[in-house]
Amino acid sequence: MASTVSKEISYEDLKALMGKSQNLLLVDVRSKEEVDKGRIPGSVNIPLDTVEAALKMEPEEFKAKYGVTKPPLDTPELVFHCQMGRRGGTATNKAHELGFVKARNYAGAYKEWSEKEGK
Repeated sequence: MASTVSKEISYEDLKALMGKSQNLLLVDVRSKEEVDKGRIPGSVNIPLDTVEAALKMEPEEFKAKYGVTKPPLDTPELVFHCQMGRRGGTATNKAHELGFVKARNYAGAYKEWSEKEGK
């Protein structure tokens, strides 16, 4: 049976999750150059072309490389984002294929975030 969990998360839901969850892993799949121009606070940069390898890492290796705990497969608090929404969607689909069944994409992406946050 298909999962009823939405693969997307809204700005408002992401803000609420950021405020209450200690386990949120917000993954910015943009390039380092894009991230250097601005980022969502607390996000971890794992460029799109390395997402699959990162999610396949052993937890110790993941923590050593990214400085955060690798999320469990069933975490509802794994969110991807990019600049406009497309690469975040690609990363979310890849995470789903690897068993992170509740991973979501912040489709509004950094573009919407920076507009709403007045950056």
